[in-house]
Amino acid sequence: MLETVWFLLWGILWAVYFMVGGFDLGTGVLAPFIAKTDAEKQKVLGAIGPFWDGNEVWLITAGGVTFAAFPAAYAALFSAFYTPLMIVLFALIVRAISLEFRDRREGGRWRALCDTGVFVGSFLPCLLFGVAFANIFRGIPLDGEGVYRGNLLTLLNPYGLAGGLFFLALFALHGAGWQVLKLDGAASERARALTRLLWPLTTLLAVIFLLLSAFSTRLWQNYAAFPALFVVPLLAVIAILSIRVFMARGRWGASFLASLATILFAVLFGVIGLYPNLLPSTLDPAFSISIYNGASSHLTLRIMLAVALVFVPVVIIYQGWVYRLFWSSSSRTL
Repeated sequence: MLETVWFLLWGILWAVYFMVGGFDLGTGVLAPFIAKTDAEKQKVLGAIGPFWDGNEVWLITAGGVTFAAFPAAYAALFSAFYTPLMIVLFALIVRAISLEFRDRREGGRWRALCDTGVFVGSFLPCLLFGVAFANIFRGIPLDGEGVYRGNLLTLLNPYGLAGGLFFLALFALHGAGWQVLKLDGAASERARALTRLLWPLTTLLAVIFLLLSAFSTRLWQNYAAFPALFVVPLLAVIAILSIRVFMARGRWGASFLASLATILFAVLFGVIGLYPNLLPSTLDPAFSISIYNGASSHLTLRIMLAVALVFVPVVIIYQGWVYRLFWSSSSRTL
């Protein structure tokens, strides 16, 4: 029971990170296309300025839960995905430095360099998070000792790349929706145009990813065994369609909320389909790391659950206060 609870918390924490971190990563990818002048670039990046570093708390939390609750999975995961995860880490560092120091010096070359750092530091995590999670859903070549028997090219399979492109498009759409709410004038119009352009692309990639999941993974087996679970992918479909409906009606705040819901249910679709495995093995299903053979002791899980029940709500309340405090400083009305 405790293993299942922590598995669900693990999935939810990753979903929360993608929900709140997705719009600032998407903003970094789209900034060159939304902003045409330096003043517009300052507004675009300023729209995520009070929030982006706080959003990274959820990445640390999700990674920490993986380490503490499922150490065997953490060890195998960071061994198998060492290269892409290091690329993500350095990309996020470059992005943080670029955001923090962009306005510390005058000069077009300096700011152009920082703008490039923001773009690259946002693009790579969007793509590689998708590649990583797609490979988790598909399974990786783990042997009986939990050792990864592959290389970087093993992860760059068609299904992994499809997951990477889907995440990239989804986060870009999410970021464009955020910028519509935060900007005005010509930059806001460009953001609106990008949402209309990105929605059909994201929807197409979502359909392709779902179809490939039926052939490349075992995600649908849990849904076939328990038909009531189909409500999760159904809600994901309703959410992504709602984005377009609300855009057409000019209800951009509701459209952004639908984008949040799309990310939530898309991640939950994969997590529920994965259960009870954390890292399926493509060499032999018996070599898979599950919530049972990869979890910490029950005592550890109980202590962690007590801590999480206290501090996770504190983090949520604090971040809610931050969003409320800084929302009006750089946004239009919702």
